Amino acid sequence: MPAVQLKNNGKLYSKLLFTITLCIVLTLLVSSLFYFFTYMQIDLKKAYQSDVSNLTQTSKEVISMTESAQSVSFQIYRTFTVSKLMFYNEPNIYDVTAAMNELENYLSSMPFIESIYVYNSANGQFYTASRQGESGTFNKEDLADQGILDILDNFQKYRPFTPIPRTYTTVSLAGEQLTKAYTYLGYDAIGKTQKINSAVIINISSAWINKDIGANKNDTEGKSYILDNQDRLLSGDTLASKKLNEADAAFINERIKNQDSGYAVTNFEGKKSLISYTSPDSLEWQYVRVTPYKQVTKAIYSIRNTTILIAVVILVIGLLISWLLSRMLYRPIHQIMDKMNILETEKRNSSYTIRQNMLRSLIQGSQSLQTSTLQQKLSHSGITFDFHSRYRVVMLKIDQLAALKQTRGDDLHVYKFAVMNIAWEIGLKNYRVETVDMDADYVIMLLNRLDDSEEPDDELLRSVLTQIQQSSLDYLKIGLSVTYSPEGLQAQQLSNLYKLVKEASQHRLFYGLGSLIDAQDIISLKSKEYIFPVDKERKLTDALMTSKTEEAKKLFADIVQETADYPIHVVQLAISHLTMTVNNILFTIQKNNSLDVEASLSIHIPTPDHFETVQELNEVFFSLFDDIQTKLSTKRSTKQGDLIRKINELIHKEYANPNLSLNWIADELDMSSIYLSRVYKQQTLAAIVDVINNVRLERAKEYLESTDCSIVDIAVKSGYTSSSYFHRMFKKSFGVTPSDYRKMKLG
Repeated sequence: MPAVQLKNNGKLYSKLLFTITLCIVLTLLVSSLFYFFTYMQIDLKKAYQSDVSNLTQTSKEVISMTESAQSVSFQIYRTFTVSKLMFYNEPNIYDVTAAMNELENYLSSMPFIESIYVYNSANGQFYTASRQGESGTFNKEDLADQGILDILDNFQKYRPFTPIPRTYTTVSLAGEQLTKAYTYLGYDAIGKTQKINSAVIINISSAWINKDIGANKNDTEGKSYILDNQDRLLSGDTLASKKLNEADAAFINERIKNQDSGYAVTNFEGKKSLISYTSPDSLEWQYVRVTPYKQVTKAIYSIRNTTILIAVVILVIGLLISWLLSRMLYRPIHQIMDKMNILETEKRNSSYTIRQNMLRSLIQGSQSLQTSTLQQKLSHSGITFDFHSRYRVVMLKIDQLAALKQTRGDDLHVYKFAVMNIAWEIGLKNYRVETVDMDADYVIMLLNRLDDSEEPDDELLRSVLTQIQQSSLDYLKIGLSVTYSPEGLQAQQLSNLYKLVKEASQHRLFYGLGSLIDAQDIISLKSKEYIFPVDKERKLTDALMTSKTEEAKKLFADIVQETADYPIHVVQLAISHLTMTVNNILFTIQKNNSLDVEASLSIHIPTPDHFETVQELNEVFFSLFDDIQTKLSTKRSTKQGDLIRKINELIHKEYANPNLSLNWIADELDMSSIYLSRVYKQQTLAAIVDVINNVRLERAKEYLESTDCSIVDIAVKSGYTSSSYFHRMFKKSFGVTPSDYRKMKLG
C-alpha cells in the first residue's frame, strides 16, 4: 500500500507497530529454531566426542596389552625351562616343576594376566598357570577351558597375538565360573601340514582393558560394543556376541564397518539412539557406543519448550502495547523521494600498461573500488568491466613452465600475451572480458555476465574455457590449467575471489595438467578435518628400513593421494611431514649402515609448490627409495657373507667340542639362533646342524685313515659323546661302519 494512503486513513503507525512486533517474534522463533538445531548438533557431537574418547582409550588399552602379551610370549618361548614343556614329549618332573614355577612367576608379576597355557601338540598336554582356576598339567579332555581347543583347531582364522575376546570356564574351590578375557595366541606351525607344534596362550582380564568403556556414570542406559575382525558385534562388558536383526545388521555393515570415526542418529533395536563409533584400529577392531536419543537431547527439548513459551508471551504483550501506542500517538509520515542521475562516459584514453597495473592492483587488493577517484580513473582508462554486476575470476595457469623456459627462453612473455589475446577473443563472444598479466606463470581473466539472469552459466563457462585451452594448445603448443571462481556480486569481493582461485589452482597437483578446476569444489574441502595417517607412516618407515621398496612407494603414494580431498595447506604440511620422516629414516640408515646417502632431503626435493603434478613429486621420492634399496642390498649382502664365514670358522675350529650346536654358536656371536639359522640356510642352502655333522664325519674319516685310535676315541675326538650315535651317523653318510671303512682303506 502506498505511504500517502496509509497516512490519510490514520492506520500507518499501528500497522508499523504490529509489523515490528511480529518481526521480533518471528525473529525470536526462527533464531531459536536455528539455535535448537545447532545446539542439538553440538550436544550430539559432545556426546559423540565423550563416547569416542572412552572407546579410543579402550582401543589403546587393547593394543598396549597386545604388545605386552607379545613380549611375554616371546619371553616364555625363550625361557629354557618352559621350552622343554613345548618341545620335549616327556619332560621329567624336575623340568615340569621348574617350568611351572616360571609360569607362576609371570602370573604373579603381571596382575592383568588371568592365566597362561603352554601347549605341546606332540603329547597333547596343556601346562597351565591360572589366577582363579586350577593350575597344573592337563590332557585335552580334562582341561576346563574347552573353548581354547576350538581356537587351536582353527588357528588359521586368527592372526598371531591378535586378541580374541571370549568367555571360558574355570574350575576352582568355589566351583565352576565364567571368566571374561582377551586371549592372545602365539604358536609354532612350521611344516607342510601347518598344524600347531607348540603354543603359548595368554588370557588377559577384560576388566583391565574395558574399564574405559561406559566410563560416563551419568549414562546408565548406554551400551558399548566391540566390532572385531571376525565381523562379530561383542558386548563391551560381557564379551558375548550380539544377535542383530536385519535392519541393525545392515546399518552396522554399511555405516560403521571399516568407516572413519563418526556418529549417526538412527533406530537400533527398535529405539531411536545416538550411535558413536571409532575408526578401525591396528587390530581392525572398531568400538561402538549406543545411547538412547532421548537421554542425549532431553535438556535441549526443555530449552525449546521454554523458548516457545517466551515467544508467545512477547507476542501477546507486544500486540497489546502496539494497540495502545497506535491510539495515543500519531505523526504524519512525509514521503521522501530521492532522485539520482548517474552519467557514465567510457573513454579509452589510458595506455595498456596503465590498465594492466590498475586491474592488477584491484585484483591483488592494494586498491579499493570504493573511492570515487579510482572509479573515475577506470572510466577514463577505457575499462568497461562492471564490478557491480555478476562476474567471475578465472586463472589460466601455464603447464610445464620450466620446460617452456628452457625451449622458448626470453620469448615466454610474448606467448603469455598471445594466451591473453586468445582468451579475450573467445570469451568476448559470451562475456565482457578483461585479461591481466600477473607477472607469474598465470594470466587472470575477469568475466562479466551479459545478462542479469540468475540462471547458472556453469555449462557455458566450461565450454568457453575448454575452447581457450584447446586453442592455446593448437596454436601456441602451450597447455593451460584453468581455475574459475564462483560468481561475485560486489566489487569488494574481487581480491577474495582472486585469493580463492589462486589457492584452488594449486590442486592441479592432483587434477593433473590441462585440468579445469571449479574453485567452489575446493571451498567445500575446507570443512574437512585431516588426520595424518600415523599407521601408514609407521609402515612406510618399516618398509624402507627393511628394503621393501615397492611397498614403501605404494604407502608414500597413498598418503599423498589421501590429501587430495583436503585444502592445499594440508597437502603442503603432509608432504613436508613426509619429507622430514624420510629424512630421519635416511639419517638412521646412514648411521646404522654407513651408507653413502645424503642425510638431508633439502638438496634433492624442492618445496611442494614447485611440483605441478603428484607424479613429479612421487618420482623424486621413488628415485631416492631406489637409491636406498640398492645401497642397502649391497651392504646387507656383504654383512651376511662375513657372518657365514665366521660361522664356518667356528665349526671347523670347535668341531671336537661336544657342546657345538646352533645355540652355542648363537651365544658366541651374541645373536638370535633363529636369525642365524635363517640367514645361513638362505645363503648356503644348508642347515648349520648338517654342516656340523659333515665336518665331524670328515675329521673322523681322517682319524680312521691316519691313526690307530679306537673307534670310541675317534668318536670323542670328532665331537660325538655317544659312540653308537657316531656309528649310526657314519654309516648313514658313507654307507659303511667306521670299522669297515678303516679295513677298506688300510686293506
